[in-house]
This record gives sequence, structure tokens and C-alpha cells, in this order.
Amino acid sequence: MNKYQKITEARTLLGLPKRATIEEIKSNYRRLMRKWHPDHCTGDAEQCREMAQKLSGAYATIMEYCNHYQYSFAGDEVKNYLSPDEWWHDRFENDFIWSNAKKI
Repeated sequence: MNKYQKITEARTLLGLPKRATIEEIKSNYRRLMRKWHPDHCTGDAEQCREMAQKLSGAYATIMEYCNHYQYSFAGDEVKNYLSPDEWWHDRFENDFIWSNAKKI
């Protein structure tokens, strides 16, 4: 199994979409571990233990990928993640119709 397949399998097991924040990853992991951890699981003890191990492995795989991901701080990359207000401001900041600038 190649790295992409391993990450995809881990993402699927954790119920993550194709794009997720660290917060979403941790939240999904915690929610699933509350359900499957052997100390809390009400089902078959062996099945709960196996699922908890799989979830821990999937979480480790995803976090390893995230910790080694190289983020780009280039202007064009950062612009891909502007909030709606920032996007609007970036495009129309100097436009007389939309800005607070006074016409001469």
C-alpha cells in the first residue's frame, strides 16, 4: 500500500472529508475513541479493542502527514485562503464605489 492509499484509508476510518482542519481531525478522533475505547465501549470487548487500535493508527498516520506537510507562505497561496471580508477588501479596497475613499 502506498502512502496516499494509507492516508486515504486513515481519513476514511476517521470519517474525515478530503479537506479538514487539525481541529476537525482531533474532534473526529476523540468522538470515535469515546465510542470505541475498551473502557467505554458496550459491544464485544475484542471488537472494541481492535477498532480502538485501528483508530489510533489512523490518527497517527494523519498526524504524521500533517506534521511533515510543508506549508506555503507565498502571497498567491495565502490568497487562496482569504475570508470573504478579506477577499472583498483585497479586490475593492481602492475602488471609490466600495471603499471609504473620498472622490477628488
